[in-house]
Amino acid sequence: MGRKEERLREALQVKIPSYFRCPISLDVMKSPVSLCTGVTYDRASIQRWLDSGNTTCPATRQPLPSTDLVPNLTLRRLIHLWSSTSSSSPADVAVPHRQRGGDILREVRSASADPRAALRRLADFFSDDENDEFERNNLVDVGGCAAVLVSILVKKKIDDDDGLLETSEAAIRVLALILTSDFIEEGNKKIAISALISDLNGSISALLSVLKKGSSLESRIDAARVLESIIGSPETKLAIAEEEEVIAELIRLIGPSDDKGTMDRKAVEAGLGCLAGIAGVRRARVRMARLGVVAAATRVLAAKAEVAPAAAERAMRVLEAAAACAEGRAAICEAAEESVGTVVGRMMKIGREGKEAAVAVLWMVCHYFRDRRAVEAAAALDGGLTKILLLMQSGCSPATRQMAADLLKIFRVNSKSCLAGYDTKTTHIMPF
Repeated sequence: MGRKEERLREALQVKIPSYFRCPISLDVMKSPVSLCTGVTYDRASIQRWLDSGNTTCPATRQPLPSTDLVPNLTLRRLIHLWSSTSSSSPADVAVPHRQRGGDILREVRSASADPRAALRRLADFFSDDENDEFERNNLVDVGGCAAVLVSILVKKKIDDDDGLLETSEAAIRVLALILTSDFIEEGNKKIAISALISDLNGSISALLSVLKKGSSLESRIDAARVLESIIGSPETKLAIAEEEEVIAELIRLIGPSDDKGTMDRKAVEAGLGCLAGIAGVRRARVRMARLGVVAAATRVLAAKAEVAPAAAERAMRVLEAAAACAEGRAAICEAAEESVGTVVGRMMKIGREGKEAAVAVLWMVCHYFRDRRAVEAAAALDGGLTKILLLMQSGCSPATRQMAADLLKIFRVNSKSCLAGYDTKTTHIMPF
């Protein structure tokens, strides 16, 4: 027994390279991602930090102009190589059996009558970080996993059959893991997207069914994530834009998730991702406006504590798209006090694209179409014009700078009124 204990102690005392540890949790990283500051963290740890409302890099304390998380694939592979060579257990220590992905996929293929159990095991296989990432990628590339999942989706007709709904939800769960996980290579994600697009109408129909009838919010979020992944080519955007029910369900997804009016962050991000993806199609913008996207996006922008900055930026871009059509402008101006006030209030608290989208919204309703209600609502806001001036003097695009100047001209801003709400000691040059 002494020799066995000594061997186990040696295995447990393997030195871990410091750069394999997450600066937050100090554990070996399972999914290393890098912030714009260049510091790498484990995804779960840094996501909790950002979801808590923090806007700085934990290690450097620098402000974060962007909260995008970029997978550090090189470090991931190094950690995988290190763990496979240095953390082997003693020969006489039992290792739990893990079912291989190929075996599970064969079960999915053979269980044509009811593949739900096998699909759930397949989802567990893809979500388990202990499974080899190369095996998971190989299952998509060589194994043809995506084609099998799509064939299950498009063949199942969901009416009121709970079994068929659960089957579709299970298949969509696996597809969502493949399409959104960092460990799946981009080439393999494209394989999954191609499988979905090969029967576009069938895929959209199946995803819509789960968006409408999903047994849980998580299933509906998975369906939106899969839908967002296929919004790329113009023909795909047009096909989705023609589905009014899809747009209605996406707007419902970004709304309150319970009777208390609470918004689910993941649901908001997934729904806005799809809406922003199809907003470039004019018919989609008109349908979005008619179905209430202005009110929904305004609620998202107003819910500061519940919505991440990236989601707020998407909501502002969706509002910008809505303002580009008459139906959207009418909705903004009908509730001008709320919608314009929310746009101005959130303007300086999101990224550059969001700021520029906010200026575009104000410019369209106040300058280009000169709606009296919108002009009065903007003029009545304390410090609102100062924010426009500050944004104009920042590093915005020439087009945004011109729109900001147009807005200032409308309100006939003079030196006194502009500086009234400005509480810093910096001197700025007036634009006129």
